[in-house]
Amino acid sequence: MYSFQYVPRSEYMPIKNMVIEIIHRVQEEVRDDFTFQFSFIGSTKRNMITQDIKSNIGYDFDVNITVNDEDEEYSAEEIRNIVRTAFTKVIRQYGYSKCEDSTRVITIKLVNRRLSRIVHSCDFAIVYGNQYIRYNKETHNYTWEYQAKGYNNLEQKADKLKKSHWAEVRDVYLNKKNYNTNCDKHSRSLYAETINEIYSKYYD
Repeated sequence: MYSFQYVPRSEYMPIKNMVIEIIHRVQEEVRDDFTFQFSFIGSTKRNMITQDIKSNIGYDFDVNITVNDEDEEYSAEEIRNIVRTAFTKVIRQYGYSKCEDSTRVITIKLVNRRLSRIVHSCDFAIVYGNQYIRYNKETHNYTWEYQAKGYNNLEQKADKLKKSHWAEVRDVYLNKKNYNTNCDKHSRSLYAETINEIYSKYYD
């Protein structure tokens, strides 16, 4: 069992604002190729950021980046590489380690090297509609893939639950975080599970 607790808004908001500043600078870096919008999603959007107080992994933010490339001038690989390169350039000035390229997201981490502790991290998924850019580590290919069904209409469901069942959402989500035994299942997946389960309980 882990020891996740909700992080006070007063603690994470200065960091969130710094992440927003970084994203704005990345938007400027890539502007000669394309523009993009961004949005905080899931537990980040809902002020449900958690931290395991007994671990060294800090807390994380989840962000969707929506690239404006309606004419499909750029391949999935080109888009991901352009965005990752821009983040790599910008984050050096903010003390972050290099970008990590995982299956679904680009991740940046702020590490306290003296304490060997991750202070916080941020995962950026590049999306368009109901698709996202997926990186296949075995073949080193980047492709547009459809989101899993569990992510469909997630925020609309959350909006409905917010009216009457949000305390239960917060309790169940925190419980899932603390009893999660799947190291490949991260915050956005556990959040989606929580929303879908409670929505089904009351509305399906």
